Amino acid sequence: MTPPNDRLDAVSPTLLRPLNQAEAKSALSSLKSIGKTEPAVAALVDGETPLRAFILAVFSLSPYLRDTAELDPPLLASAITAPLLPQIEQLVQDARRAWLPADGVAPPESELMARLRRIKRKAAFLIALADLSRLFDARTSARLLSGLAEASISAAIDYLLLSAHEAGKLALKSLANPSEASGLIVLGMGKLGAEELNYSSDVDLVIFFDEMAGIVPDPDDAIEIFPRLMRRLVRILQERTADGYVFRTDLRLRPDPGATSLAMPVEAAMIYYEGRGQNWERAAFIKARPVAGDREAGAGFIRDLVPFVFRKYLDFAAIADIHSIKRQIHVHKGHGNIAVKGHNVKLGRGGIREIEFFAQTQQLIAGGRMPALRGRATEQTLAELTKAGWIDAETRDELTAGYWFLRDVEHRIQMVRDEQTHLLPETDAELKRIALMMGYPDLSSFSEHLVDVLQTVERRYAQLFEHETRLSGEAGNLVFTGQADDPETLRTLERLGFERPADISRIIRTWHYGRYRATQSVEARERLTELMPQLLRAFGESTRADEALLRFDQFLAGLPAGIQLFSLLGNNPVLLDLLVTIMSAAPRLADIIAARPHVFDGMLDPGIMAELPTRPYLSSRLASFLQPARHYEDILDRLRIFAAEQRFLIGIRLLTGAINGAMAGRAFTHLADLVIEAALEAVREEIRVAHGEFPGGRVAVVGMGKLGSYELTAGSDVDIILLYDYNDAAGESDGAKPLDANRYFTRMTQRLIAALSAPTAEGILYQVDMRLRPSGNKGPVATRINAFEKYQREEAWTWEHMALTRARLICGDHGLSTDAGRIIDDILAAPREPRKIAKDVADMRALVDAEKPPAGVWDIKHAPGGQIDVEFLSQYLRLVSPVRDETEANAGFTTEDALLRFGPGVMSEEELAQCRQALALYTELSQLIRLCIGGVFDPSLAPAGLTELVARAGDCPDINALEAELSRLGGATRRIFQAVLRR
Repeated sequence: MTPPNDRLDAVSPTLLRPLNQAEAKSALSSLKSIGKTEPAVAALVDGETPLRAFILAVFSLSPYLRDTAELDPPLLASAITAPLLPQIEQLVQDARRAWLPADGVAPPESELMARLRRIKRKAAFLIALADLSRLFDARTSARLLSGLAEASISAAIDYLLLSAHEAGKLALKSLANPSEASGLIVLGMGKLGAEELNYSSDVDLVIFFDEMAGIVPDPDDAIEIFPRLMRRLVRILQERTADGYVFRTDLRLRPDPGATSLAMPVEAAMIYYEGRGQNWERAAFIKARPVAGDREAGAGFIRDLVPFVFRKYLDFAAIADIHSIKRQIHVHKGHGNIAVKGHNVKLGRGGIREIEFFAQTQQLIAGGRMPALRGRATEQTLAELTKAGWIDAETRDELTAGYWFLRDVEHRIQMVRDEQTHLLPETDAELKRIALMMGYPDLSSFSEHLVDVLQTVERRYAQLFEHETRLSGEAGNLVFTGQADDPETLRTLERLGFERPADISRIIRTWHYGRYRATQSVEARERLTELMPQLLRAFGESTRADEALLRFDQFLAGLPAGIQLFSLLGNNPVLLDLLVTIMSAAPRLADIIAARPHVFDGMLDPGIMAELPTRPYLSSRLASFLQPARHYEDILDRLRIFAAEQRFLIGIRLLTGAINGAMAGRAFTHLADLVIEAALEAVREEIRVAHGEFPGGRVAVVGMGKLGSYELTAGSDVDIILLYDYNDAAGESDGAKPLDANRYFTRMTQRLIAALSAPTAEGILYQVDMRLRPSGNKGPVATRINAFEKYQREEAWTWEHMALTRARLICGDHGLSTDAGRIIDDILAAPREPRKIAKDVADMRALVDAEKPPAGVWDIKHAPGGQIDVEFLSQYLRLVSPVRDETEANAGFTTEDALLRFGPGVMSEEELAQCRQALALYTELSQLIRLCIGGVFDPSLAPAGLTELVARAGDCPDINALEAELSRLGGATRRIFQAVLRR
């Protein structure tokens, strides 16, 4: 209530004392200076009155108020000669009318800004004097400050709407009252909504608009117009000019502020709150109140939001989340123990926020069933809680008294220099200033009372939140509610192993905002919250935990839904550890599941790790997967999905050690064989439909390179040659659109290449390399078998025969495959001059060295003594040692098979053992590295998790030891390679 006598000349003579004599003298000098132009002030200086003592004390204690009086001497004169309340109420009215046009012409925006700033300065000065003199209590000061803010915001909104109308952007329904029926909703939140604004507070606003309100000619333009107007609103209110500022303005309480504009459509807001709104937003909307714009629409919006804010049933689950908000806004200073120096009277222990949350939590729990508990003001809510039996009268009285005492302290902290701070000073001298402004005779008596209040509040708050330790969890605080970082959570993240805890906290808050499809449902976010400690502990234990979590974030962003995954991970620690391994060690796999999350679906099969990916296993799975396909494109899409998922699952088995590198090579090859066979059959059917059959037509696909030798990796291309034959008597195919033989089989080959390598929404099957066909890139893409035989017998170079040693018929007509296999075996079995072959092989190796020099010891393929040396050696042995047993003809030799089959007699047992040891290590490492990353492995740049996996795969204690072992093996293998070719 406002006292009946609000004149400063009624002030108590002993209310305030100056900070010290020096400050008192300085204040007197200021008064004398002001008195030169203001007779009332000059008269004040000349007398020894309680009012004179009071003003001198105020000016010595508050540099801001003294500066304001010096800037505007008539303001001080009016303050000491007339009642304060009518002056303040007049200023509030002036602020509300500041937008009005003069003579039909609206003022420039700069003039509106100047008017509002001058009004704010005057009102703030008068309110401060009334407050310090105890003519007003904190309730009255807060109410008047809130009214001033509301009037200023309303004036600015009316001005902006009118200016948009005059610019042709809007068509207002009333120029005299621009906000009327405008559909623009401006809600005051926090202390503005509760009419409890601080002395130097910012104003929290949430702004919505109804694009169908009828003032925007094209409703689609509203999304551009209103956010632009709100940017101007922020400028009008908070930009500092020569006249100061009006109110700092904070619009971050809107839905998902990092991703939404300053004003958003009503419908979108309601969808957000109904589907993704969080408990901290429910708490925030308890105090929401229309303060400007279309107040009728604002009131309707708040009514519609009641079911979101106040649940129908008692909502005890909210207590943990609201308590987490409190933990989140704790500050470092004064968090562990109540202090005086540097204590935050708003956010610290025992502070204003604890009283507010004490009330708000119980409002959220019971407000759905008890409308009386839905009040905005803190004191009113405490009273209603007492009436309802939720708290006793003693608690109500202690918290009410504590609240207004702390609000008084807060006001005085801010009155010193008009700073938006809630921190008590760090020094005794500055603390004494606050004590004197509070009317205490000394610092010790103020400190004693302050500590008593803080401890009382903390005790009452703790009784409500008695399960704090359990809520914090064993790992420590993990709170991601709201907008700001919880200091304790940042420390917990750091302890868990994250190097950039603030960035990690920001990412996790994004998940809780429901910005991803996987976290949009309430159930998904609840599962994620339950999983969070387990999830962060697992990621924190990985090396470079931050990078791993960032990859998980990318994965999460692509998931269509999250409930199943979060439940699965929560109940399956092994799977969680596997996911962390992928994110920390295998960027390539992480990118795959981020781009195509469906590949992770295979992990939902509980028996996946127990099944080896043999050809029969993969063939059975593929047949089942293709069965529903009804047309060509459907078949290809299903092939792409199947191949991506199975490549991923083979990789997972390799990553976890369920299979080794050689087994992975065979599995990747079996998969490619089956996919190419299915693609060829689909292509042949398409060709038959369009062009008919070619009489006597037969095709077969030859796998070359690593495809032929069962050594594909996760990132391998497929090297193929398509062979065909037909009846010489036939001129063209027998379909509706007949083709001659060359075009028929060329088109079939081109369609096969496209089927395998064309990029689609489901990715590609394989990159196809056909350079090993006769005449390379210059030759036809499809080769008739007699031309293939003639070329290989008469024109092929040694390097082409080396490539032929790894040729394997993988699919097509059985008869043609048999014929082609016999031709290849005959060519490879032909007598050769070993010295010439050895020279050609050495020359070829030297050419590779010159054209693709190795990038270092970790270039496992090209390094001296690396994979190419072993492969060339096995190919040389195959060429100079023809097959002796017909049953082994064209069986498909791996590199190791060739060493074992053709090496004895040419190489010693020690040399063979050395080459096999090197090949086994190269296979293990290359399979793992190609699975996890693209390009050459560099330990200094690779994910740390991968470095550990690579060292483990090499059976070495660390990466340095493995590097030394690679150097040793490479040197030994190169010497054997050179020695064998010299024999």
